[in-house]
Amino acid sequence: MSDVVRFPGTVEWSGENPGIYLKARPDGPFTTLATFFRVILSPHGRGHALVLLQPPSDYTRTPNVCLTDNEPLARWLVENFVVHFAAFRGHDGLNNLVYRPLDSVASGGDPTNIYSETVKAGDLTVQLTWSGLGLPFCFANGPAASSTGRHHMPSLFIGCLDASIQVNGKRLAGSPIPREVAGRKITTAMLAFAESWVRAE
Repeated sequence: MSDVVRFPGTVEWSGENPGIYLKARPDGPFTTLATFFRVILSPHGRGHALVLLQPPSDYTRTPNVCLTDNEPLARWLVENFVVHFAAFRGHDGLNNLVYRPLDSVASGGDPTNIYSETVKAGDLTVQLTWSGLGLPFCFANGPAASSTGRHHMPSLFIGCLDASIQVNGKRLAGSPIPREVAGRKITTAMLAFAESWVRAE
């Protein structure tokens, strides 16, 4: 009989959570951060949320925004998960986040080559694109290694060589930088599918 891996605790949410974290130079701070959620199960139901944080110089053009079709879910994700993500932790942009209702969400491409998520909200269109995608790999962080320190996090990741964030057709500055996840060398832009956050007992 095959082994069974169990994660004791409560499944708080499950879905997808790809991200793109950009820097102007490898040894500098992150300049632009985007994390996208497609949630299929949570205490607040299903929904989508795109959190986009930009440098202060860009606030007047596009403020720090969360585009969502389920605001209670989006606020819960930001307050309980995004604030703990390493690149977002302590970021001032989360304090002035503007929540806007989205009109549409569309994925495009193929996660074996080039993949995208396009979110539209009124006069704002944000497109996230991942390219040079690698082989998918599965892993399961325990609570001590998870962002929150309280959750098991079984996931399927796909790393990429390059990624871009476009706002109304204009590409934002910055590039992803190399990083390591579960012994795999990827970058700070990745696809995260089949992701579940299980609060440990």
